[in-house]
Amino acid sequence: MNDHDSAYDGLVDGDGHGQWAFGTSFDDPLAGVDTTVPDDVDLGALARYCLMLGDDALVSSQRLAEWSTRAPELEEEVALANVGLDLIGQARLLLARAAAADSTVVPFISDTSPVPAEDALAFFRDQFGFRNVRLVELANGDFAHTVVRLLVFSTWRLALFDRLRTSRDPVLAAVANKGVKELTYHRDYAARWVVTLGAGTAESKRRTAAALLEIFPFVDELFVPTQDELVLAEVGVGVDPRTVRPEFDAVLAQVLHAAEMEEPPSRFSGFVGGRGGRAGLHTGALGLLLAEMQSVAREHPEGVW
Repeated sequence: MNDHDSAYDGLVDGDGHGQWAFGTSFDDPLAGVDTTVPDDVDLGALARYCLMLGDDALVSSQRLAEWSTRAPELEEEVALANVGLDLIGQARLLLARAAAADSTVVPFISDTSPVPAEDALAFFRDQFGFRNVRLVELANGDFAHTVVRLLVFSTWRLALFDRLRTSRDPVLAAVANKGVKELTYHRDYAARWVVTLGAGTAESKRRTAAALLEIFPFVDELFVPTQDELVLAEVGVGVDPRTVRPEFDAVLAQVLHAAEMEEPPSRFSGFVGGRGGRAGLHTGALGLLLAEMQSVAREHPEGVW
């Protein structure tokens, strides 16, 4: 051994203990952030709300990661990867906030588990514990399908985060302030591609029209509020998603007009027994996604570097 620093020294703390193998960073994601919750806020509702928004971002980022080595061009591969990384960052903060607000939402692994709370939430819940909307879990399909879904998701999320910047919860406000800049790029990137494909060749137009037909049945779910959303909106912490529908519709109409496309007729995919993705009822696609995303972590739940 020589005296040069090892590239792996940073993976072991000063006591010689290994760091958990699957985290995106080894620092507390909320370090330095005021996490004080106003006294009139229901901590359980706040935790579940952060799970909703965090799971939306986590699952969406995993779908975008599937384009690595498969995108039409290298530039688009890099762009989709960067969008996914932005969403991973949002997910990590929101899942950490959920755990800080109510530790009972974090799955128990073992008494000796080194897994950080946000990673436990990502890798050790089953699909019925995820609270994402079903839109984000749909299989990628072709490139047109992915950019149409990204346009819908980012347009909705941008409008939501714009309002969350004034949240009385300091963490949600901080996440939203940063997220608005990221989501503006996500929306504009997707919009440019939808216009390019929709107003392009006969084949690209056909594929874009097919993508719209596949995606739009899942749009209405974005605007159906849960009780937690209504409770938190009432105290100035969350947002009633119904309030962002006019902005969403206006943006989508503008993009589709430029793309020479028509919005498909509304065909709401509906809930089963009044339950949808926010209540843990998902499409079969989510189970397959989680099986791949969580497999290594579940095989080695106490693995360290």
